Amino acid sequence: MQGIAMNPAAPHALPPAAAVVELRRVSKHYQLGDSRIDALRQVSLAIRPGEFVAVWGPSGSGKSTLCNLVGLLDAPSSGQVLFDGTDVATLSDNQRSIARNRSIGFVFQNFNLVPVLSALENVMLPLQIGRAGTRQARAAALRRLDEVGLSTHLAHRPARLSGGQQQRVAIARALIGAPALVVADEPTANLDSSNALRVIALMRRIGHAEGTAFVFSTHDERLLDRVDRRLRMHDGVLVEEGAAAVPPVPAVSAPATQVTS
Repeated sequence: MQGIAMNPAAPHALPPAAAVVELRRVSKHYQLGDSRIDALRQVSLAIRPGEFVAVWGPSGSGKSTLCNLVGLLDAPSSGQVLFDGTDVATLSDNQRSIARNRSIGFVFQNFNLVPVLSALENVMLPLQIGRAGTRQARAAALRRLDEVGLSTHLAHRPARLSGGQQQRVAIARALIGAPALVVADEPTANLDSSNALRVIALMRRIGHAEGTAFVFSTHDERLLDRVDRRLRMHDGVLVEEGAAAVPPVPAVSAPATQVTS
């Protein structure tokens, strides 16, 4: 496991040109009775530090399968997935779990927040699972929640938060450990324009300052217009469309007193 950094204090010490994650001629198929479903076909892709990449396409095109492989949540049927230069196939289940916890943040479309935990506790959770101290986890969670405009909702459980607020808690949780990579499924879908642009600006700033790479599965034009690369999926095949026309992203400003989305 020479490539994956297991030091929680420096989870993604990568050379500037190194790929955070790389897929080499990856295919993924599923067997349904006598039928074989080819979800991905010979996909090759490299995601580098600080990149903003959107994956889009119709339902069933392979977007979710691709994101699951990029995030080490699934294994390919053939081909290689390399994370920080290490072939993921050589890692044990425990080593993959450690890599996900320390080096990858996730934003799920249904948020996956723990109902009995407050917003603050939900954001602290990945660091606590990684055995960080409570004081360190709390300080990091407070900072991320402030950045997404939820510093006045720390004690709220998910049931007391709007869909947009839950989404921002999920984004704060994904960013909590200064990950090398964030994989996000429709991260701005439930946000109004003001909060969507605020979150995009925050993720951009983190990408530039901390080298975090972002891979989005999205149909949101507000996000698609602001990524470095747009990759279209069609019948399991990845078509790279090149750079998007990135407009200026507004600076992250202080959160408003009343925020509902």
